[in-house]
Amino acid sequence: MLSPRRALILAAAFVALAGVTAPVQAADIPAPGETVMSPNIKHVTNVPKPQALANINTDMAFHGDYAYVGNYDGFSVYDIRNPKKASLVSSVVCPGGQMDVSVYGDLLFGSVDYARDSDACSSAEQSATVKESWEGIRIFDVSDKANPRYVKAVETVCGSHTHTLVPDRRRENVYVYVSSYGPRDTYPDCRPPHDLISIIKVPLRNPQAATVIATPNLFPDGGFPGVPLPYPDGKSTTTGCHDITAYPEKGIAAGACIGDGVLFDIRDPERPKVTATVRDEVNFAFWHSATFNNDGTKVIFTDELGGGTRATCNEAIGPNRGANAYYDLVGGQLQFRGYFKIARHQADTENCVAHNGSLIPVKGRDIMVQAWYQGGISVVDFTDSAHPKEIAYFERGPDLTAGPLFAGFWSAYYYNGYIYGSDFHQGLDVLKINDWRTNKAGGVKMRSLNAQTQTSYPERGHGHW
Repeated sequence: MLSPRRALILAAAFVALAGVTAPVQAADIPAPGETVMSPNIKHVTNVPKPQALANINTDMAFHGDYAYVGNYDGFSVYDIRNPKKASLVSSVVCPGGQMDVSVYGDLLFGSVDYARDSDACSSAEQSATVKESWEGIRIFDVSDKANPRYVKAVETVCGSHTHTLVPDRRRENVYVYVSSYGPRDTYPDCRPPHDLISIIKVPLRNPQAATVIATPNLFPDGGFPGVPLPYPDGKSTTTGCHDITAYPEKGIAAGACIGDGVLFDIRDPERPKVTATVRDEVNFAFWHSATFNNDGTKVIFTDELGGGTRATCNEAIGPNRGANAYYDLVGGQLQFRGYFKIARHQADTENCVAHNGSLIPVKGRDIMVQAWYQGGISVVDFTDSAHPKEIAYFERGPDLTAGPLFAGFWSAYYYNGYIYGSDFHQGLDVLKINDWRTNKAGGVKMRSLNAQTQTSYPERGHGHW
């Protein structure tokens, strides 16, 4: 999802919407407020968004019996010991979008990509053209779930659109890979070229000492130059990264870097090295996120065509744009295998495009649950990466709470037997899938889940992920 400042990067690529979308038959679209789902999925409960956080919900993280949900105005903590009776524990009002969150032990990390006049929770919006403006990472102590405590703020170049946690092998430090993009000559702290990420080192015994230790240049040649055509045919220029997913135990990471897909060697987390890049100049407009399969032999990249505020799930846009792309890792290189996009066409008032998801831990299969904004939540089997198939779905009819093209599920993740969805306006949804292809996942118990920091799940019996 684009911030007003970051939207500038897509201006050349997404000039005009008019005349592109084709009408969708009304009979094919659920009514506003109506929910539809496949027979093998059940809506367990919904916890409405707390009144204290008036803005939209964003990303999620899990640790123990708790779920953490980001919001442009802060974040919330939910008790999910009994998912059927999930409940709000507390909310922290600390504005600064997107506030994507990750949790490591008792520490919560939140990304701020909207310029503020200070790093305080009481700060106000301020233009990024002002040198004193602040953006970056906020760190909270969440050991007391009812009363999280603000610990530290770390300013980063161009702010923090998203971030990725990479623990060191001794568990003494956690590194935060900060992804950001969208430089301008008028931004004193975010001038082009912006071909880097920021790396923050957080000593776990003294998180107040967190600091930026490196800003490695990932694209010394400048990366993909982009294709300045009107929406939906434009391709974005590489100016930083949107998202990175790390797989620390395998020493690898995958980056969705606007115009490039990237593979990293992160065996030395302070010095990540680019080992492979890939481009899709036919169908990908904006490389948004990445997910490995459990074996680390495949990567799913997503294309956020239109920045999450366009109606791309229709016949006019077609099945290969705003979609997932599946790559196999062969000899350290990325080899394209196929695309997947939900086949259910959405109304022209519904923003819909590939967005955040995670694996469902099933032995012998590659299965992922994923959010598609107003396209709902989809479960896809990509064991055959050339022919991925949807096996379950859940969605609501058009949500006009904040007008057209601004609603739906930001993220959908599987955690300890249930699927959790973070809905812009409706709050936290809990779903249960009952399918022969996924039921074995119930035997895998996770201690935590940060979708951008993958850890392997056991291939046999019960265990901890």
